[in-house]
Amino acid sequence: MIKRFLLIAAAVLMAAMGQANAGGGHSVARVWNEALLEAIRLDLARPTVHARNLYHSSAAMWDGWAAYDGQAEGLFFTEKHFAFDRETARNETISYAVFRLLNHRFADSPNSAISLANFESTLISLGHDPAVTTIAGDSPAAVGNRIAALLIAHGAGDGSNEQNDYANEYYEPINPPLLPDFPGNPDILDPNRWQPLALDFFIDQSGNIIVGGYPDFLSPEWGQLPPFAMTSADRTDYQRDGFSYEVYHDPGPPPHIGGVGDDDYKQGFAQVVHWSGLLDPSDGQMIDISPAARGNNNLGTNDGVGYASNPVTGAPYTPQWVPAGDYYRVLAEFWADGPDSETPPGHWYTIANYVSDHPSVVKAIGGGGEVVSDLEWDVKLYLALGGAMHDAAIAAWGVKGWYDYIRPVSAIRYMCDLGQSSDPSGDSYHPQGMPLTPGSIELITVDSAGPGGIHEHLAGPGGENIGQVAVNAWRGPDYIVDPDTDVAGVGWILCGDWWPYQRPTFVTPPFAGYVSGHSTYSRAAAEVMTRFTGSQYFPGGMGEFDAPANEFLVFEDGPSVDITLQWASYQDAADECSLSRIYGGIHPPADDIPGRLMGYQIGIDAMDRAMELYRGLEPQPIPSLNSWGLLVMVIGTMSLGMLVVRTSRHRYNG
Repeated sequence: MIKRFLLIAAAVLMAAMGQANAGGGHSVARVWNEALLEAIRLDLARPTVHARNLYHSSAAMWDGWAAYDGQAEGLFFTEKHFAFDRETARNETISYAVFRLLNHRFADSPNSAISLANFESTLISLGHDPAVTTIAGDSPAAVGNRIAALLIAHGAGDGSNEQNDYANEYYEPINPPLLPDFPGNPDILDPNRWQPLALDFFIDQSGNIIVGGYPDFLSPEWGQLPPFAMTSADRTDYQRDGFSYEVYHDPGPPPHIGGVGDDDYKQGFAQVVHWSGLLDPSDGQMIDISPAARGNNNLGTNDGVGYASNPVTGAPYTPQWVPAGDYYRVLAEFWADGPDSETPPGHWYTIANYVSDHPSVVKAIGGGGEVVSDLEWDVKLYLALGGAMHDAAIAAWGVKGWYDYIRPVSAIRYMCDLGQSSDPSGDSYHPQGMPLTPGSIELITVDSAGPGGIHEHLAGPGGENIGQVAVNAWRGPDYIVDPDTDVAGVGWILCGDWWPYQRPTFVTPPFAGYVSGHSTYSRAAAEVMTRFTGSQYFPGGMGEFDAPANEFLVFEDGPSVDITLQWASYQDAADECSLSRIYGGIHPPADDIPGRLMGYQIGIDAMDRAMELYRGLEPQPIPSLNSWGLLVMVIGTMSLGMLVVRTSRHRYNG
């Protein structure tokens, strides 16, 4: 009888309230995720910090959802609460939890006024009052506010140093800064260690200007943060300068010039130069960039040759022939930070949302079992993905902080200053110089610098550059006056003047190269998406992103034709992301593959941990009301419904 009264009361209350679907078609979790992604685009480009923000906001959503489920296990917040209408209670709890957390996290953002106003308008649009700040009691607002308070307190002591704007406490660079506007790299002390840059002003990948220098190394001590799924068994501890660098999934040291891996070091950075020479859309090279010709790699390799047919539909893929230089330039910019600079972990949330919106997606977690609501799908997906992105940040930046590895612009210019390492009997030989490759990396000779020679323009007054190393590469920002119309193109330049394919106000990210964060994040996300959806393939066997001709590229004109990036699988997208960093001059291959292998394991472990939380350890009792309280609530609920019905009739008749 009591159960029947509860069902009737709940039905009457829902009808009376006329509860609308939160967000006009999307779940409340999705609404808040979009608000967070927009705030990330307006903040500093800090991938570690925003992986943490995405993780904690996803945890707040999950804990708000799980609070009203007798079996699901909360991550930070483990209280259980009763609600007649669980969906409405969850929506309100999640909204207050994420609203309070994001207000705290973005209070000092460069564009905080915009972001905080957007958070408030989002809360109001969902029917909630920002002035409700209570943490006492069992109302959904109070529960949400308690979840936020718990996460804010956790963040104050998690090792991120959030209270001091995430400043480093121990790390100091060993090398003096590189001045990229001047040739070469004459001041470097250790060519195996990271080197900061000195610029008049720096513009990060979110467009924020930092005047008078360059940011500190971002998050070299991030390995100390508590992870989502990684355990102490995955961790190796190292000591340097009074600090314990905690390294998860330790890949071992990168190749060192003058030490173990000397040839791999030189050949790897030479490959960055070679690929820089492919960024010319006018060189006549055409390639098929459809899944018919690209992707389907084995883990940790680039051995794929595409797919004979679409693995989902069985139909052949349509070839897409485009200028190779356009494709490589689009890759470098698209994957640099995400299409709107929401940083790599945020980029994978946009991909997850893209997949969730696809009309052919069946929202059954793991690809089997019952179809769940949009809210349940989103909070569970965000939890797994957020946990993976947070663990990827901890692992990749733990490696970066400890191994402190050099970036290509520093290494290439260092080797170029020394000469060439291929011919001991030739000019400008040095065992740590650049390896020569005809057509890509060559010495300037009397003949090549003579009239009509390929290096004539590089000889210099009186021929003082004869004997130096020249590279056939992207010519750099000096060849771009108007980014809306100019293309730097590829040509022979002095090796000491080499630039990555980046803006002159950015040059390279402000942290060590090894391992690639993009490779680690992307492979971890690909594994989560595969296991969560139950398929390694995008819906319909095709994920796409359009880069329109002469509109997409930012720091030079292009692409010269419409480009559509296409991927059959999540792993294909992740591998393409990894390779894009070599085309962009940001990483050598040595940074890439270890990151992919780390990300693979991180993604699997994150999904396993999320599944444990979904299932819970054992059913937990939901708090119930005593019989008198129950009767009062039922009568009150039914009375409210009758009052609303009467009011509605009065308005209708009037």
